[in-house]
Amino acid sequence: MNIDERLEALTMNLELAHRDIQDLLTMSRQHGDNIEKLMKRSEQDGEHIHGLVRIAEVHEQRLSSLEDQA
Repeated sequence: MNIDERLEALTMNLELAHRDIQDLLTMSRQHGDNIEKLMKRSEQDGEHIHGLVRIAEVHEQRLSSLEDQA
């Protein structure tokens, strides 16, 4: 293998590596977007759960009040 063939092979390898890196960056951005969406949904779920806990507390207070009256 002469120097020109080696340079051509090296160039091809670098081009392939560049494409692979670009693909990884694209996938990384997509994963980052998905993680961000999951975090937002988790926050919303937490807010909903907090609301349900508050409703349960109010109902428990009402039941306790009714039991105290009986």
